[in-house]
Amino acid sequence: MQSSLYIRDIVTPVASLSHKPAPIRMLLQPLQSLYLNIASVGTALSTIRRQEGILALWKGLGPNLVGVVPARAIYFSAYNHGKQLYTSLNKGKETSIVHVASAATAGIATALCTNPIWLVKTRMQLQSEQKVRLGEGGVYYKNSLHCAQQVLKTEGIRGLYKGLSASFLGLSESTLQFVLYEHFKRSVLEHRNDQARLSASSRDTVSTDSKSLDWMDTFGVAAGAKLVAAAATYPHEVLRTRLRQDAGTNSRYKGLAQSAVLIYREEGLPGLYGGMTAHMLRVVPNACILFGTVEFILAFA
Repeated sequence: MQSSLYIRDIVTPVASLSHKPAPIRMLLQPLQSLYLNIASVGTALSTIRRQEGILALWKGLGPNLVGVVPARAIYFSAYNHGKQLYTSLNKGKETSIVHVASAATAGIATALCTNPIWLVKTRMQLQSEQKVRLGEGGVYYKNSLHCAQQVLKTEGIRGLYKGLSASFLGLSESTLQFVLYEHFKRSVLEHRNDQARLSASSRDTVSTDSKSLDWMDTFGVAAGAKLVAAAATYPHEVLRTRLRQDAGTNSRYKGLAQSAVLIYREEGLPGLYGGMTAHMLRVVPNACILFGTVEFILAFA
């Protein structure tokens, strides 16, 4: 749904509002685009299952499993070490600036190390459409390894790093996510400790401040941080997919700014938010599980 290969049904219904007065169009277009974005998720899942079988919903799982372990290991390692370094440079004070610098450092390191894996994943997930386009110069990939070999052979090392500029732009999402997570976490902890102190004082007992959240609070904090960050920075996801989707020199998407302008001209603002509902259904639960697991491990480390 992020790629240009997906036949969108958003433009036509929205265009049908053209006869409405301008104030009504301004109100209805975003609402209609949102509704169609949500409804099209079910349509896409049904179409994939019907045309390609249920297993097609797991395309690209191989490189995803290969990539997620080093990506998370690199990110959290770089983030925690970066936070220690920047806190020491900031005279021992852990502030939002420290969190921003730590998240940005971790994001850059992760993107540089894992971009080729995500490029292969994107190509494999779009395999069905590429196969149809063989007569137009498309490339058919037998598996993930064959895909990587073909990209190296036809596009060189630079081909494996297509979409890297959009990944760097996406650092704003992970940075905002971690800043919000740390802020929400601190606020919830302060609230919980204040309640505990009030409860303890009413019983004439001594209260000990908690340093970690329970799993429900962690899930809520992680979900809120990811939802806000992903919604605020989503267009970079579409730009990254467009830059990675095509092989060879015939790609219509050749750079970050050029791609953004092209998508906006041809598809309007909804084009930059294609697939956002499906994306949220994936990344928000993912963030809850990820941060819940990290907090659980750190509590016993």
